[in-house]
Amino acid sequence: MINMGRIKQSYLKRIAGRLMTEYGDEFSTDFDNNKKKVQELSDVSSTVIRNKIAGYITRVMKQKSVAVE
Repeated sequence: MINMGRIKQSYLKRIAGRLMTEYGDEFSTDFDNNKKKVQELSDVSSTVIRNKIAGYITRVMKQKSVAVE
């Protein structure tokens, strides 16, 4: 059964996608690590937006790790 979640805004996905393509090996399934990396690698000034981007990246990384196994 597929669980329906909240839909993320397209600009969050665009920024997260760009960060993952350029710096994909720097992100992991750990939210706190991803939060720090988003702060370092982007010019996002809002804490809320930074956390949403880091959360989306964490979710995608977890999905990739499950798909590999």
